[in-house]
Amino acid sequence: MTDAAAAPEPDGESRFRRFRNAEHLVARRRPLDALKELEPLLADEQDKPSVQLLAGRAYFHSAQLRRAERAFTRVLELDPTDHYARFVLGRTLQRLGRLAEALAQLRMASAMNPVPEYLEAISEVRARITLSDR
Repeated sequence: MTDAAAAPEPDGESRFRRFRNAEHLVARRRPLDALKELEPLLADEQDKPSVQLLAGRAYFHSAQLRRAERAFTRVLELDPTDHYARFVLGRTLQRLGRLAEALAQLRMASAMNPVPEYLEAISEVRARITLSDR
């Protein structure tokens, strides 16, 4: 056994690898595996917006919508200017059936960054609100 093989991975590097692996797992639609990777980071780094945002995405994709809502809300507490967090919070609220709240978040996200995806989401929620009012 060599010294290099026996040396433990530095803590910061280990955290970085876990985060990157979790990103990869979310992208491959394996959110539950991503959440397992993120567990130690969520315990130690709950005030890092990047960790909360990635956890929120994993919760969203695994239909843990209340947890997703909490994670995205935490991101916005830490960084109110994060338009993407507002967008995915809006999508989460939409899936929870809280359409008025969803529309408010989506409008704010679009005001911050008027990309087509955000504008389409606003139109979709507006249509659902119109249909539910009939």
